[in-house]
Amino acid sequence: MSDKRPRITRESRTVAVMIAGYCRAHHAGRELCRECAALRDYALDQLRRCPFGEGKTTCAKCPVHCFRPEMREKIRAVMRYSGPRMIYRHPIMAVRHIIDARRKEPVKRSP
Repeated sequence: MSDKRPRITRESRTVAVMIAGYCRAHHAGRELCRECAALRDYALDQLRRCPFGEGKTTCAKCPVHCFRPEMREKIRAVMRYSGPRMIYRHPIMAVRHIIDARRKEPVKRSP
């Protein structure tokens, strides 16, 4: 990710860490399993394509659901598991994510 998009870069790191923590706990390996690696790649691709760019809120609050339904369910499971644990393992990421979640509505980027 480019330094010109700090919000997207931060969100990308956060989602990658959350997926890694979920995979480590549920799939018992140091490396990401194929399913979790595919979910991470999909989520990062969707973040790069976000129509709101730097003006985005968290995906849970977004009016545009760009995740396919099956991927959306998978990422929800990851967030339910990893979200509460982030405050202990990655407190700065967790606090920044909470601050980003407080954004009321996404701001559409200009073309």
